[in-house]
Formats: sequence, C-alpha cells, structure tokens
Amino acid sequence: MKQVCLLLMLLILAISGRAQTDAITTSKGILEIHPVYHGSFWMNWNNVNIAVDPYGGAERYKEMGKANLVLITDIHGDHLDSSTLVKLDLTNTVLVVPKAVKERLVKFLPQDQKILDLANGDSLEWNGIRVHAIPMYNLPDTLGSRHPRGRGNGYVLTLGGKRIYISGDTEDIPEMRNLKRIDIAFLCMNKPYTMDIHQAASAALAFQPAIVYPFHFRQPGGFSDVKEFARLVMEGNTAIEVRLRSWY
Repeated sequence: MKQVCLLLMLLILAISGRAQTDAITTSKGILEIHPVYHGSFWMNWNNVNIAVDPYGGAERYKEMGKANLVLITDIHGDHLDSSTLVKLDLTNTVLVVPKAVKERLVKFLPQDQKILDLANGDSLEWNGIRVHAIPMYNLPDTLGSRHPRGRGNGYVLTLGGKRIYISGDTEDIPEMRNLKRIDIAFLCMNKPYTMDIHQAASAALAFQPAIVYPFHFRQPGGFSDVKEFARLVMEGNTAIEVRLRSWY
C-alpha cells in the first residue's frame, strides 16, 4: 500500500510540474513563486518582485516586470550573470549579495546602484522582508574548493509569517541541517558541484521543510534524478511536500 501511495504522489508531482506559478497564502497576502531556469526564480509578494540569481537572459524575466529586490548567492556565472543583470530594469532596485559578488557588480552596474552586502550570519529588514544570510559551501571545506565557506550566501527570507530557505551552491552542511521552521526550501542537487540527491533528501528529512523544490539539478552528463529525490523524501516523511517544476 505504501508503494502504491508513493507512485500516486509521484504521478501527481509529474502532472503538477507542468504548472510554473505557485500561489502560497501568507499572513499578509499571497506569495507567488515562479521557477525560471536552473537556480533562478522570482517571487511576488505584496506587490514586491524578488528575483533570485537572475540567469539565462533577461527575456526569461519579462513576465516579472521591474525587480524590486534581487538576491545573488555567489560569484559563478549561473548565479552572478552580468549579461542578464545589465538588461534588467534595476532603477531603484536593491541588490542583496555577498561581499565577493558586490566587488564584481560595482565594475559593471551604475555607480548609484544600491547594493547591500551581507556576510554569513548577517541580516537586514527591507519592506517587511527579513533577509538572513547563512553559509553555503562544499565539504570538505578546504582551500581551493569550488565553494569555500564564507564566500557565498544561502538565504532565509521571512515574509508574511513564512520562512523561505534558498540553498545557494552547498553540500549537506550542518548549518542547513539545523534550520528550524522552514516553510519552503529550494535545494540544489548536482554533484560534483553541490549535493547529490541522496544528500539532499537526507538534509530535507533532517530540517523538515513543509514544501521543498528541487532545483539547480543540471550536472555533467545530464540531470539529477529529481523524481528519485522526491521518492526518497516522501518515503522518509510524507508530511514534506516535494514540488517538481520545469527548470530547464
């Protein structure tokens, strides 16, 4: 019976994956989530457009309209995409980024562009949204790793009573496993750059987000098996909802 239930849930996930806009009720209005491409997505809440790691061309963000808040997680081109950023309307837009990203942004964005840098552990409040930067890094954390600790940021956003975790490029690190009260999580899974599906599923079962989106799952030779990730999570805890969406 358990296997039949899992198969039915996976079928529902496959069908719902065709929809690219999700609406989630918060204490202060509807939060809309729009997957875009790879690790890139945007959200709308209280008439605020929040773009995360805009990548793959500004035309992918045309539906969003003007960005009010942009979050960038790291310096790599699939997160800090200058060719996309320079074609977005960023007038009066606030960019929240790690210091290493800010050092690059100031070289090609206008001098009056508002850029706020956060270190791991720092937080800020903006228009009713709390942004908290948390570590993202590879294991083992050694000199020369693709994602050394302290360079990039994962983020936890708090808005309308909901807590949203954006992993950035990370492995199965203690700081992620120790997260509490996460309503929505975006988890990367593309070895050898970040986690594999087993690590990501184990992490999800540890911090138990109410909803998890597997994203950023392109890897050498193809894509991570996100359906198997969903099966692993649902087999471990049916209370966690896995949402498969079209990211490529």
